[in-house]
Amino acid sequence: MPILALTVAFEVFSRYVLGTPTIWAYDVSLFLFGYIAALGGALAQQNKAHINVDVLYLSVSMRLRACFNLLSYSLAIFFLAVILMMAFGKFQEAIEFNYRRQSEWAPSMAHFWVMMVVACGSFILQFSSDLVQDLYYIVTGKALIEQPAEINQTQQELVEQAGDV
Repeated sequence: MPILALTVAFEVFSRYVLGTPTIWAYDVSLFLFGYIAALGGALAQQNKAHINVDVLYLSVSMRLRACFNLLSYSLAIFFLAVILMMAFGKFQEAIEFNYRRQSEWAPSMAHFWVMMVVACGSFILQFSSDLVQDLYYIVTGKALIEQPAEINQTQQELVEQAGDV
């Protein structure tokens, strides 16, 4: 993120102060933003930062939540597997035909498709881990990996708040 901010700041400085815009800053900032968004997805999933319908999700039992998760994780893994296969194919095409971004600088697109493969792969691994944990909880009623006390306390507070509404 700091590299993205510096790139944009440099382009603004170069364009408006020096009067000589760069030919590369827009492409670099576009790629960096794509990297941040795509690669940050698995981290967001690991931290449970994705959006839920909390009104419904927090009002049901932990087992039913785990069932909801199994359904959504399965759909997400399928979708990401399709994207991963398409991105790999696009990577092969980018190498074979030397695809470049249509801009004055014209950087290669191969690195972008490699990043998409890595991002989808890491996202699938994280969803698979979560799927196994929820499946274990449904079968045994116990957490496979014990969560830190502060996370459990925060979840309990959210459940109590949902009950108050």
